[in-house]
Amino acid sequence: MAALIARVVIGVIFVAHGLQKWTAGLGAISAGFTEMGVPLPQASAAFATIVEVVCGVLLILGLAVRVSAALLLIDMIGALVFVHAAGGVFVTEGGWELVAALGAVCLLLIALGGGRIGLDGIIHAVHRRRSRRAAATEPAYEPVPGGLDNAPTRPTVMEEPQRDVPPQGSGASGLDDRDMRDVDRLLGDEPTRPNPRKP
Repeated sequence: MAALIARVVIGVIFVAHGLQKWTAGLGAISAGFTEMGVPLPQASAAFATIVEVVCGVLLILGLAVRVSAALLLIDMIGALVFVHAAGGVFVTEGGWELVAALGAVCLLLIALGGGRIGLDGIIHAVHRRRSRRAAATEPAYEPVPGGLDNAPTRPTVMEEPQRDVPPQGSGASGLDDRDMRDVDRLLGDEPTRPNPRKP
């Protein structure tokens, strides 16, 4: 509610000043800017008039608040630097109190926005509701039971059936080393000859 009140009050002030310039005529405003030493008086008069009217209305509506406040802040900085800085504080003496107060409120609107009560707030609320509805209608992700698939990613190589491999050191006959030693022992034993001296 505070942002709404600040927006409307500041917007009404800007619209009033812009309409005042408009009714006076851009020629008269340009001449006054020339006397005050404002650079590019015709362009500055047109900028100030259009920005104050259009952006003031936008502040009241709460539409494009940050952009409107930024343009109005530029307008107030120009008025402060080129017109009111040398006049002191009080506006009755041509001072800068009014333009400084308006510029400070514009700075706050740039930082904080226009609040929920306004066209910007309505547009943002509609977008949030649509995004929530879209998120609610999307199917929820359900993880696969058991976690990740542990199957190998590389193709498995078919294992060839194991053949009966003879033990190490076996020959063509299928005998292992121990059998061959027994055979060698048997073959190596010579039969005992009868002693001829014995009767």
